[in-house]
Amino acid sequence: MERKHDLAAADHADQARARREHDAQDRILAMGADQLDARPWRPAPAPPTAADLAQYALWRAADLTPDELLSALSLIPAAKAEIEGVETGLLFVARSEGLTWAQIAEAMGFRSPQACQQYVNRLTARQDKRS
Repeated sequence: MERKHDLAAADHADQARARREHDAQDRILAMGADQLDARPWRPAPAPPTAADLAQYALWRAADLTPDELLSALSLIPAAKAEIEGVETGLLFVARSEGLTWAQIAEAMGFRSPQACQQYVNRLTARQDKRS
């Protein structure tokens, strides 16, 4: 019975997080982020990403109310997930193009190819959990 309770609590927490994130997106879009130019690499009419909105809020930081600042902060987990998705994609392309782990490790600031591979394994495991 505990397992059902744990799953229900996790589902409730996920729904609450999604609701906060959606409300935060709406609030920051209403602050003017809805006027951001479209990114040429994203198909129209794609709205700004969580990372775009968080950066926009930072740019407007001097004008933010505490509630708007909390909205921006609530977008950070989604922005991190977006960045990890970009990172995973670039790593996949790099390996597909024949770059070695040593080359990738140096470019990313790792001390060894093995440390880079271990990082990538953790990164892809997190991505797999989200999907």
